[in-house]
Amino acid sequence: MLLWTIEARPLPLRYTWKISRNASDAKVNLLIGVRSQGEPPLAGWAEAAPNVRYGETPERLQAEFAALQGAGLSEVGSEEELAALLQAHPVAQALRFAVEAAYLHYQALRLGQPVWQYLGVPAPAAAVPTAFSLPIMAPEDVASFLQQHQASRFALLKVKVNQESGLALLRAVAAALPGKPLIVDGNEAWPDADSLLQFLEQCQAVAGLQVQVLEQPLPAACVPDYQYLRPRSPYPLFADESVTHHADFREIAGQFHGVNMKLMKAGGYRQGVEILRQTHAHGLQAMVGCMVETSLGIWSAVQVSGLAQVHDLDGFLVIKKDPFGFVQETQGAIVAQSAVPQPGNGLT
Repeated sequence: MLLWTIEARPLPLRYTWKISRNASDAKVNLLIGVRSQGEPPLAGWAEAAPNVRYGETPERLQAEFAALQGAGLSEVGSEEELAALLQAHPVAQALRFAVEAAYLHYQALRLGQPVWQYLGVPAPAAAVPTAFSLPIMAPEDVASFLQQHQASRFALLKVKVNQESGLALLRAVAAALPGKPLIVDGNEAWPDADSLLQFLEQCQAVAGLQVQVLEQPLPAACVPDYQYLRPRSPYPLFADESVTHHADFREIAGQFHGVNMKLMKAGGYRQGVEILRQTHAHGLQAMVGCMVETSLGIWSAVQVSGLAQVHDLDGFLVIKKDPFGFVQETQGAIVAQSAVPQPGNGLT
């Protein structure tokens, strides 16, 4: 029998994290642990980062975890049994990821394998280049923000935008760092393709603005608009909110040029890996992204990073003080420890 635990971890942020639909100065993520009762005890740990876009809250995840325990979580004896339990008792995707990941980390440790090898995916690079994200802010604050956080060391920046100030924000970034490659992330802020195309036409006239990716500018429900937009967008379109674990990739390929896979949204390593494989199979570019997460969550994302060409894994840099240190950022790249995270360094 395995012992499962859950812990809410408050995470003050370094600055106000504002995107098109909400803003926050702190997050509360959940740590899921599973350990054996033998000697020596082995433990697997993973993180759940609730996403308000899907109605996820810490309270909901805690209640669903308690329900899983009541349904026999401690009796699970294999990955197949865990999958069957999660299918019979659906939970929020972020929690589903953390439960599965904790168990897979435990199994990889028991077998003496790296997690990426246990998953059957390519080894991550020794240092994984990551984008660095700018939240929505007053355009006049952009230059000082970029200087304060030494953003020029990152080869790629992600800029969160909305309809109201998006153009001014991008002008400010281009003025401060002309020619810097950018991901422009709308988080579903524009209502339709025509209004977005007007915005993109204005973007093309901004001196020094180099957009490499346009991420999820319209709501996921705007399928006809995306189909219309795909051949007309001057920049490659990447799906985020439009892709969940049950996405129809033939439809996705008709709307986008690439996919941003986030493990918290995918609901598990296995479903996340399948999303990345379907992305490649349909001729789309692949990105591995994240929520606002500690280095525990980012460590997990690094395990599947070998399946993507673009990486946006800076969520732990938004946190005021990462409690674990399982990954480090050096000159714009993520270096993850090779060992499966274990108690110590903030884990109990």
